[in-house]
Amino acid sequence: MNPLNNELLPRYSRVKRMITERIDSGEWQPRDRIPSESELVRDLGVSRMTINRALRELTMEGRLVRVQGVGTFVAEPKAQSALFEVRNIADEIAARGRRHSAQVLTLRKEKASADIARAIGLRAGDPVFHSILLHAEDDIPMQLEDRFVDPHSAPDYLAQDFTTQTPYVYLMAAAPISEAEHVIEAVHATAAERKLLKIEADEPCLCLTRTTWSNGRIASYVRLLYPGARYRLRGKFKAL
Repeated sequence: MNPLNNELLPRYSRVKRMITERIDSGEWQPRDRIPSESELVRDLGVSRMTINRALRELTMEGRLVRVQGVGTFVAEPKAQSALFEVRNIADEIAARGRRHSAQVLTLRKEKASADIARAIGLRAGDPVFHSILLHAEDDIPMQLEDRFVDPHSAPDYLAQDFTTQTPYVYLMAAAPISEAEHVIEAVHATAAERKLLKIEADEPCLCLTRTTWSNGRIASYVRLLYPGARYRLRGKFKAL
């Protein structure tokens, strides 16, 4: 039975059912690019608003991944990061058999704002190292890393090439972690962040804020932003 002929369902639900049936049958495989909105409008004879709603909901449900300017793809099982561990995103991506790449957007010394000074244990106006990196998996953005580093803990931070090694790798050598704190929130990205992550305006993100200590002082404060439809955080623990 053609799901688009089921008059008991709203049109967007019929489109959703058609897409999920093609995915479940194996006709459309994970990472396959599905037809564009314009192609679906033409082929199915429904409005662009109907197609957009169906694709948007399937993205929120984790069945599709939409990459602005690239297309819509059948989702693989969500990539995941360890919730209670401090791990290298490049290693996580490599473990999935994928290729990691990083784009350095900012790498400089700044004067700490009042908020950053409080977060990193310095005084407002003290020098702090600031880096912003965009991490990708097979060229699809997966994490926006906005990091502040205490120069006393990692004096050579600005001299590193973070396209060949991640800040994690350098900091684990320069300022080994003795303690870490994670705070996790569901957030909406700013317009600039959405553009970098290539996500839609209504797609929520996971935000993990991590503070790390080394030798009794805060070495790094980082905000990690993940597209919610592409990533999940997972933790496992044993009851005492």
